[in-house]
Amino acid sequence: MSTRNHEITSRQKVLNPDGSLREPGYSKRPCQIYSRDQIKAPKFRIKEWDYYLVTSNEYGIALTMADLGYIGMLSVSLLDFTIPWEHTETQIIPLPMGKMKMPESSTEGNSKYATKRVNMEFYNNPDSRDIICTFKNFHEGKDLSCEIHLDEPEADSIVISIPWKENKKAFYYNRKHNCMRASGQVKFDGKTYTFDPCTDFGVLDWGRGVWTYKNNWLWATGSGQVDGVPFGFNLGYGFGDNSAATENMIFYDNVGHKIDDMEFIIPPDDYMLPWKFTSSDGRFEADFFPIIDRQAKLDFKLVISDQHQVFGRMTGKAVLDDGRVIEFKDFLCSCEDIYNQY
Repeated sequence: MSTRNHEITSRQKVLNPDGSLREPGYSKRPCQIYSRDQIKAPKFRIKEWDYYLVTSNEYGIALTMADLGYIGMLSVSLLDFTIPWEHTETQIIPLPMGKMKMPESSTEGNSKYATKRVNMEFYNNPDSRDIICTFKNFHEGKDLSCEIHLDEPEADSIVISIPWKENKKAFYYNRKHNCMRASGQVKFDGKTYTFDPCTDFGVLDWGRGVWTYKNNWLWATGSGQVDGVPFGFNLGYGFGDNSAATENMIFYDNVGHKIDDMEFIIPPDDYMLPWKFTSSDGRFEADFFPIIDRQAKLDFKLVISDQHQVFGRMTGKAVLDDGRVIEFKDFLCSCEDIYNQY
């Protein structure tokens, strides 16, 4: 294992009294304590979000609740990989700066916010999570609704704490929790999309921190199973100071296996051409074949986000800590290349 992958094992606050990150690194379970009151940066610089992606082999839904300081958002993407088709609708909340009251822990506390058009509720229960959402006039005058249940067994996840070299008050504290079995339904336009816990899974992306103004985010996530065993991965880089640790991890049967640096080899002119993924330690090698490029661009002058969230199928191999090789084929996943100014 690379010495760059420093594992945090002690219970402690995320930040020092001066607002700098106390201990950069990663952990497999949340052991650091985040508090918005500890932050020594302006409220408009604080970024807090909960994001869920729930997929079957044929369709999926992504939901975001975010307080980004300058703006907040409630966003839903409905995805059909068979057509293929997607639609994303976002309700903007001006200048929330803490009023959305996002929980300070990824293991307890509920996230809820409502406008006249959208009601979004994320419930954090013992051993499970519930997602409830109604979105009026989601598309072509038709409403969307969903009620989804995610089982949350005792399992490893990837928790990352990283600073920025150029600003000691900037930090990123994030947890990605893969392979939560999904049940429930999404209803839209007379069709019901049903999730089966035997085959379908959700992932949580829980982020808190203070970011520098301009950043490029590269992230890939997959949750499913190989030969009936839960299998997933979290891959990412492109922002912050990763000298203490990366967020790259393989999940197999609820156990996390830490890997080193990843490179996303993305075709320069067309996101819909095949991508390649390669790790510096040779433990994750794959080809990615896109199905949908969910493009979105927000431009509010001060706040700019240029997003390519590409859904597709990946074929490759992953090597566990004990040397076992897990081969996967046509594995549904999401891969992102996002540029943010906020």
